[in-house]
Amino acid sequence: MAKIQNSKHYDLEERTFKFTKDVIKFVKNLPKDIVNIEIIKQLVRASGSVGANYIEANEALSKKDFVMRVKICRKEAKESRYWLKLIEVNSEDAEKQRQLLVQEATELMKIFGAILEKTK
Repeated sequence: MAKIQNSKHYDLEERTFKFTKDVIKFVKNLPKDIVNIEIIKQLVRASGSVGANYIEANEALSKKDFVMRVKICRKEAKESRYWLKLIEVNSEDAEKQRQLLVQEATELMKIFGAILEKTK
């Protein structure tokens, strides 16, 4: 996907969208035992919520609403990281993908944390 150079909001929207798409791609090839199925459901929900809430933040009607949505983004990124650490993988390649997704979730948490600091 091409990046739009003139909008920081869009870049982060695109990045959170890509994170969700990467999570979905990652979980498609994981073992489907009873535990992983439940973790996958939670992971997909949390990762999708990061981007959805960021879109909501960009449409916020007030600063208070914006801050609340960004806090939710940070919380959902942290939750995504948690589920990624719990999920069982079945190959070295899947483990590498997991580590990259954990890294991205951590970076998103830091980005949303920095946004919150700047809005104080």
